[in-house]
Amino acid sequence: MRREMLFLTGGVLLVVVAAGLAAAPRGARAADEPRVVAITARRFEFSPREITLKQGETVKLQLTTEDVTHGFFLRPLGIDAEIVPGQTTEVVVTPRAAGRYTTICDHFCGAGHGGMKMTIVVE
Repeated sequence: MRREMLFLTGGVLLVVVAAGLAAAPRGARAADEPRVVAITARRFEFSPREITLKQGETVKLQLTTEDVTHGFFLRPLGIDAEIVPGQTTEVVVTPRAAGRYTTICDHFCGAGHGGMKMTIVVE
C-alpha cells in the first residue's frame, strides 16, 4: 500500500507541474521571440524620442503613423524603413556595437521635417 501511495503522490505532482507550465501568462514571450518596441511617427517627431537597446539583443521595432508617410533611417544599425499611414512596419534589429545613434525621417513630410529625429542608445 505504501508503494501505491508514493506512485500516486508522484503522479499528482507531475500533473500539478504540467498544469503550471501550461498556464504561462498571456503576455509572456517565448525565449526566442524578440522584444517588441512600438514607435509612432507624426509630424514632426517620433514617440518615444529615445529608446535603449542591449548590445546583441534582437528587437522588433513596430513603426506606425496616422498622418503622412515617414521614413525611419539609421545606417549604423541597417535600418531603412518606410512608415505608411494605417499600416504597421516591422523592423528586426540586433545592435552589435554600443553607442548613441540618431534616427532620422528620410521622407520629406513638411516644413519641420529636418528636425524629425529619434535617439537609439545601445548599451
